[in-house]
Amino acid sequence: MPPKTPSHATDRLDDDDYPAYTMGRAAEMIGATPGFLRAIGEARLITPLRSEGGHRRYSRYQLRIAARARELVDAGTPVEAACRIVILEDQLEEALRLNEELRGSSG
Repeated sequence: MPPKTPSHATDRLDDDDYPAYTMGRAAEMIGATPGFLRAIGEARLITPLRSEGGHRRYSRYQLRIAARARELVDAGTPVEAACRIVILEDQLEEALRLNEELRGSSG
């Protein structure tokens, strides 16, 4: 019988915010370079967490945001503008979600 895994460890597998990916792996997953990830970090689109050794770690949620920014940059949008667009898209999505929740609770 395999050893039991603590439930909190398995919870991390489903946690979109858990910083599971190194910079190299994150860049590979979104088809970008580590320099691109650093650039969008400097533009404050995403802020990776740091490991105990000081290495950047990215979550799945951050990778989705980074991938959207990369799409915009690949289409010719400057990095700073792409970051602002992604931030506004994220804010709009959240506002729409909250609006839907409020409509659902009032009816």
